[in-house]
Amino acid sequence: MTLKERLKKVSFTALSAVVIGVAIAVVIVLFVDSPKEAALKREIAQYRRELRTLESRVDRDSRVLEDLESRDSAVYRTIFGAAPLRAETRTPEPRSFDHLEGFDCKGEIQRATLKVDSLSQRLYAQSISIDEVFRMAGSKQQRMAAMPAIMPIRKSECNIVSGFGMRYHPILHHRRMHTGIDLTAQQGTPVYATADGVVTIAGRGDGTSGYGICVVVDHGYGYQTLYGHLSKTTVKRGHKVKRGEMVGTVGHTGLAQGNHLHYEVIQNGNKVNPVYFFFNDLTPSEYEEVIEAANTEGQCLS
Repeated sequence: MTLKERLKKVSFTALSAVVIGVAIAVVIVLFVDSPKEAALKREIAQYRRELRTLESRVDRDSRVLEDLESRDSAVYRTIFGAAPLRAETRTPEPRSFDHLEGFDCKGEIQRATLKVDSLSQRLYAQSISIDEVFRMAGSKQQRMAAMPAIMPIRKSECNIVSGFGMRYHPILHHRRMHTGIDLTAQQGTPVYATADGVVTIAGRGDGTSGYGICVVVDHGYGYQTLYGHLSKTTVKRGHKVKRGEMVGTVGHTGLAQGNHLHYEVIQNGNKVNPVYFFFNDLTPSEYEEVIEAANTEGQCLS
């Protein structure tokens, strides 16, 4: 074998060894973790398990808070006649995740962060709401006195003939929203204030011409009541009345058909169904009968 052939053979062997070595190195780099990489991967896996556990706890706490929010809106604030918290007060400010671009964990971190942000904002909003409810509870006695809670005519002296909702008007001859209830009674039957307050209209007031002779009482805390189609009033504007105090008598003045009282409850500027405020005067069975009678579709008297 010549020197040239020997050099060629040695070169081929060396090149083959280099290629095999590079291939082995590539395989090791791509598929075999170094001790440090293996430790980092174990650490990352543990972090992800901890993150999932944290998310589960946030979800659980969120459900507990959701129940509290529901009771706050449907029970606590309703008792005191306060409007529910606006949805936006429980919504966190948006945040950017641009600094996580390119990271494999961006989605997981973003999801967990948004959940925590939402929980934090909702907790803050709920704390504010509880403070407000606590303050309202401090004036509960005054609030309860200002809340309409009895029938404006003794239940033994009247009948509900038309409830709250769309009804046919006997004089205008078309269907329209009936914003109160009609209670029939003999002319001259006493009409009583349903809560403590101050008389703001007594007689034929501006904007109440259709109600004839009427009385409007401002009870504070967002409540007002209206007593329409009276034959006369027994109070004057500015008069302070107590629940159960006589304010007028049944008649049929204004756009009315027959002797009856048109009674309205206004809460925070909105006219609401008055029968929901009769709880002090009725037994549970009587209350159900009143609700059924008030919901019967038919013709109103005014």
